[in-house]
Amino acid sequence: MEKNPLYGAGAAVSGAPYTPAVRVGDMVFISGQLGLDPETKQPHAEFAAQVEGAIAGIKALVEAAGGSLDNIVKTTIFLSGDMSRFAELNAIYAAHFSEGIRPARSTFAVAALPLGALVEIEAIAVL
Repeated sequence: MEKNPLYGAGAAVSGAPYTPAVRVGDMVFISGQLGLDPETKQPHAEFAAQVEGAIAGIKALVEAAGGSLDNIVKTTIFLSGDMSRFAELNAIYAAHFSEGIRPARSTFAVAALPLGALVEIEAIAVL
């Protein structure tokens, strides 16, 4: 089994001890993405901007592997605190995964996320 690291243009690299994405054969495993401001490396102030930024990070990484958001087969979403922003999340998410078969998905409320983020999204793609 050969593992290849992926780094997407514009995808935040936190310096933590993990790889933003790993390709194994036709599968791409994308680490949790936060919606970070590229200037400050801190989460955007607004929830919607954090969701957009997390999806942009996923998009950059799957594109680095030669795919697109259409190749995403599974996402896992973590919401900080509670599920009160679930409807807002769905509206933004649906705009990016609107055609064909949408990815399978799980969404969880968690106590906290890195850097005080409100949302984190991880994904699996098949190319």
